[in-house]
Amino acid sequence: MTYLAHKTEDGREQSVLEHAQNTAECAAGFAAPFGAADYARTLGLAHDVGKYSAAFQRRIRGENLQTDHSTAGAQQMARLLGWPAAYCVAGHHAGLPDGGGAADSAACKTLSGRLRRQVEPYDRFAAEIPLAPPTDCRLPTPLGQRGGFSLAFWIRMLFSCLVDADRLDTEAFMRGGSPRGEGLSISQLLARLEAFITTYQNPASALDRARCDVLNACLAAGTTQPPGLFTLTVPTGGGKTVSSLAFALRHAAAQGKTHIIYVIPYTNIIEQTADTFRAILGEEAVLEHHSGVALDDDEEGLLNPAKERAKLAAENWDLPVVVTTAVQFFESLYAARPSRCRKLHNLADSVIIFDEAQTLPLPYLLPCVRAITELVVNYGASCVLCTATQPALGPLFARFAPRLAMREIAPPLPQEVFRRVRYQTVGPLSDPELAEKLTGCEQALCIVGTRARAAAVYNRLPGEGAFHLSTLMTPAHRRAVLQTIKTRLREGLPCRVVSTSLVEAGVDLDFPTVWREEAGLDSMVQAAGRCNREGKRPAEESVVFLFRPAEAGRTPHDLQRPLAIMRSVLREGESPDSPAAIARYFTQLRHAMGVENLDRLNLISRFENGLQDPARPQFPFAEAAGEFHLIEQNTRTVLVPHTPAARQLAERLRQGERSRSLLRRAGVHAVSVYERHFRALAARGALCMVEDDLAVLTDPALYSEQTGLTLLAEEGEGIFL
Repeated sequence: MTYLAHKTEDGREQSVLEHAQNTAECAAGFAAPFGAADYARTLGLAHDVGKYSAAFQRRIRGENLQTDHSTAGAQQMARLLGWPAAYCVAGHHAGLPDGGGAADSAACKTLSGRLRRQVEPYDRFAAEIPLAPPTDCRLPTPLGQRGGFSLAFWIRMLFSCLVDADRLDTEAFMRGGSPRGEGLSISQLLARLEAFITTYQNPASALDRARCDVLNACLAAGTTQPPGLFTLTVPTGGGKTVSSLAFALRHAAAQGKTHIIYVIPYTNIIEQTADTFRAILGEEAVLEHHSGVALDDDEEGLLNPAKERAKLAAENWDLPVVVTTAVQFFESLYAARPSRCRKLHNLADSVIIFDEAQTLPLPYLLPCVRAITELVVNYGASCVLCTATQPALGPLFARFAPRLAMREIAPPLPQEVFRRVRYQTVGPLSDPELAEKLTGCEQALCIVGTRARAAAVYNRLPGEGAFHLSTLMTPAHRRAVLQTIKTRLREGLPCRVVSTSLVEAGVDLDFPTVWREEAGLDSMVQAAGRCNREGKRPAEESVVFLFRPAEAGRTPHDLQRPLAIMRSVLREGESPDSPAAIARYFTQLRHAMGVENLDRLNLISRFENGLQDPARPQFPFAEAAGEFHLIEQNTRTVLVPHTPAARQLAERLRQGERSRSLLRRAGVHAVSVYERHFRALAARGALCMVEDDLAVLTDPALYSEQTGLTLLAEEGEGIFL
């Protein structure tokens, strides 16, 4: 009898043995960079042993039965290798479970409960798949008091290897055995970059010479520096995007690394950065990933064909250069769902650039720093904190790895070369007063603290040359508007832009004047980077006006402490963009927060304490994944069919088509909205549901070419920008 693992609609069959062997070898390759190839190979061989049960074989041949093959594999792994392996196999369909406790019954979904379940006999696997403990496995260096966090991180990385290998082999079989194509190599990409930067080596101005110095320092460090933790501190306008890519490619080539991950705080910067990288490296080399549908199945692991195709389409970061958000990156590192975790193994032995590192949210700063530390110390990653306003994170890294040194890549830079603006404080301004000030400028950028105020000010501007940038516009729409803004700036046409902080970090805009509502020091300095960016105007004539709202109660609660510390630092008389002022600001801000408030969910201690019994580590994988959200509310995706290309993609999704390529292309025509807004749009009848986390907008009146998606609040209709 042939024991089946998969069966296609057209009758093709794949045996459990073939699938197990393929998965095992693929998982071993994924785990090799962190010394766990043999361990991952065993997981791959064992993950589907429960499919040898008579019940599962009847089920896959058409009988209407409920089976649970993943629990059988987990129990087998618990006996052979212990609980770390059991976690991985138990969760390879439905997600990593919580450890649970000794009192958990067999009905509980925790690992403790599942290890007590009665499962269908599956012992016939032994005749085909002999299992033995791995002969060689490098365990992670335990960081912290007990090493519990390090072990949990290792389990999640092994889980990623298993899940991705399982999904890839299943996908290959379902597609008739055709493998995915091979991408460009790092050496090929480096050659393209080096050809692109040849024109950079003949600078004409002092600013261009300074940029060239930064670029050459990055090229040299990429070649000579061993892997580790780096900083790249470059003033705004110093060319850090291309320079950091130069470091990453040179370093990856020198150290034999195959992936470069760019982690960026905002989706609008992703679009710009990804476009820059595609222009240098080619369209086929760069993946832009910031949202998408994450679909997983239950413990049984059986879906209808449409659901199966959607599951296999989950993103695994298989291109050499990935540009993603901090939300996607860090939430994946603390995720439990297979679709979110399958990409994590590609972080091992990679180069990871954290652009605008100062934007990491304070309530989650310690878990973010701890994850970066694990990647550097135990997984061979080289991580770079890249920004004009370094957040002085050295003491936090030292809490977990005292010997881990931070190395600065950039050379000493003359500050006067990069000083292109002057700051002027103007006091309180009402919305009408602010709009009047902007109307008096031919070209000006205004950044305010809330979406409501941005809308109020924008609606008071004259129509000609007025623009509003919003995350409620699709990426393709934002790109078009940004291009219009850049064209008008270049041609000297009227151009007044009102926005929230989404444009203040990394967006390549060059205004003669910037108005910035008072905020944290780093935000104000980043906003100033949009003023006289190319240094073509005298600094004295390029003014960044700092103001505060005249209306009482307009300051959001979470900005009150940064504002107070910013004002305290600036009372000492230094320029906002001086390195000393920036360092004092971040140090005082973290001190005022208190270390305990830098890990709001107490995640690190919860995983550390999970190792009280090394034989049965009780890790809260599912619980933590449900709680850890860098942005406090989950979002869902709305595809907006407002162009012919978007309408074609929407129709294909509605017809049930699923592929990684399709979802990637749909992403540039989609908007992420909070759950309450998604429900309100659905209640209005304005959505066609495609998956749980994906819908198509069906009411074109709800999408504006000026402000993007109109959100329907729960108590009536309102526009959020």
